[in-house]
Amino acid sequence: MSEIQLRPTVATDLQKLMALEHNTNSESVWQLELKRNTGQVSATFREVRLPRSIQVEYPHNKFALADDWVRKSMMYTAIMNNDQVGYLSLLERGTASVVWITDLVVDASFRRRGVASALLASAQGWAETRQHRRLILEMQSKNLPAIRLAQKFGYEFCGYNDHYYLNQDVALFFSKTLK
Repeated sequence: MSEIQLRPTVATDLQKLMALEHNTNSESVWQLELKRNTGQVSATFREVRLPRSIQVEYPHNKFALADDWVRKSMMYTAIMNNDQVGYLSLLERGTASVVWITDLVVDASFRRRGVASALLASAQGWAETRQHRRLILEMQSKNLPAIRLAQKFGYEFCGYNDHYYLNQDVALFFSKTLK
């Protein structure tokens, strides 16, 4: 198995990162059910198994990566066999000492090899060295692999936003408190 190397993203990485397979497949989704009753609203999520696997389209414009890169607080690139195989984007927001993981992408041919795990560990390390107290990971409610990854690494569901992405998908937010 090849070793995963991580480093801060540089401008020359961007073209290869945009070319990665950003979409994923999912067998299940987290379905949002809203109930409105006499002035109260309750939201419930339940995992629903789909009759067949669906392709989950990446919710951001991957071709705008070069423009977005300069606005991020930090980006890491994962490298295996001298090829860029994934990346993670971090954004410091507000005075609450919170870092948002807005992008976590691993090329389809390199998934399930520990790349996303290594990227998440680098994000946590970076946030801790900058004295942040919390990481928030955002993902689509259709992206069951990302939901499972968040849960595996101790992130807890902390909210959602309906119609969050340009394609109107629901965003789920998972957070992890740092020491």
